[in-house]
Amino acid sequence: MNPKLCTETYNHSHPASIETYLSLGGYDAWKNILQNKMPRSKIIEKIKDSGLRGKGGAGFLTGLKWSFIPLIEGQKYLVCNSDESEPGTCKDRDILRYNPHSIIEGMLIACYAIGASVGYNYLRGEFMDQQWKVFNEALKEAYKFQLIGNNIMSSNINIDIYALIGAGAYIVGEETAMLESIEGKRGMPRIKPPFPATKGLYGKPTIINNTETLASIPKIMLNEDGWYKNLGFNKSEGMKIFCMSGHINKPGNFEIPLGTPFADLLKSAGGISNNRKIKAVIPGGSSVPVVKGEDMMRINMDYESIASVGSMLGSGGVIVMDDSTCMVSVLHRISRFYYAESCGQCTPCREGTGWLYKILSNILSGKASLNDLEQLNRIAFQIEGHCICALGDAAAMPVRSFLKNFWPEFEYYVDKKESMVS
Repeated sequence: MNPKLCTETYNHSHPASIETYLSLGGYDAWKNILQNKMPRSKIIEKIKDSGLRGKGGAGFLTGLKWSFIPLIEGQKYLVCNSDESEPGTCKDRDILRYNPHSIIEGMLIACYAIGASVGYNYLRGEFMDQQWKVFNEALKEAYKFQLIGNNIMSSNINIDIYALIGAGAYIVGEETAMLESIEGKRGMPRIKPPFPATKGLYGKPTIINNTETLASIPKIMLNEDGWYKNLGFNKSEGMKIFCMSGHINKPGNFEIPLGTPFADLLKSAGGISNNRKIKAVIPGGSSVPVVKGEDMMRINMDYESIASVGSMLGSGGVIVMDDSTCMVSVLHRISRFYYAESCGQCTPCREGTGWLYKILSNILSGKASLNDLEQLNRIAFQIEGHCICALGDAAAMPVRSFLKNFWPEFEYYVDKKESMVS
């Protein structure tokens, strides 16, 4: 049976309560750090050696990211990115409502490690009801138990954590746009360098980590060196929550070791619904390249394996499509999303996403020519790598991969003015 890091409380009657969390060893790692006055460098090295990667999409080593923080004294900040807006991704919202204390403890440990006295958890606007309320209640409990605040457990350590809620903009999931939003400005990405680790929130050194990343830290700190690294298979290290959706019998979130065969993950999700055949999979949220179904069935769920078939693990949002799916319609819907969510700062993204959506709309309405398919590729190529943030890439990569893997289906739609799929 797989160990649970972020999902350990889910099956309990009161999963979000501090009593449930404490009964499972919650806050023990945090208490040990304070009682033993553990050096900050030792914590960073342990997280670095664990192989823990960021679980929001980029997959950057967490401990290495923390090590970029300057050692100088002064105000520093930690930001938890709970602006979970990637289509196909629904893991962080469950951690927020079922295991909020793991996030709080992870934030406390991270704040201590980088020398920050203030942490912010930025939640997407659509979380204003259940997730927001549950997390705030958990914060109150942690303060009541004197696990946060001034002179925590008589340690002379002062850390405060605040929850903020956005206004529903996809772009603020980009870390520097999130910093702008926290500062009360329009959420638009910053030009880098400087990077947040040296000049972030209010011009101070700042680390931004994903919700799942921070929720994984307490268990790593509580166990012996090498424990987390050995949870995965082969070269893959640790655990990951995959959000299974689409044409499957049991959609949901599955916390499994990295390197698990996709075929096993699909089996855990009940297999393809209605006994149909698998056609395609988007393995890491809508922004990553699509993969043919037969290619996914032979690989494992880890960074290297997914890269070998031309895609990325991303946020772990796995969208499964069966052979009844019209790939033209799917790409049209994806392109509409990125066109609507572009902040408009960069010309290639602002103009290019609009043209991608327009051409795909013309294909669906029977007004396109074969030249338009080539034009789609050209526009996507001009967007990719030419913008301040990754939203342009997020819009371009699906277009290029859909055309590459399913060109005959697009060609058929243009020629016949109807879908190849009946």
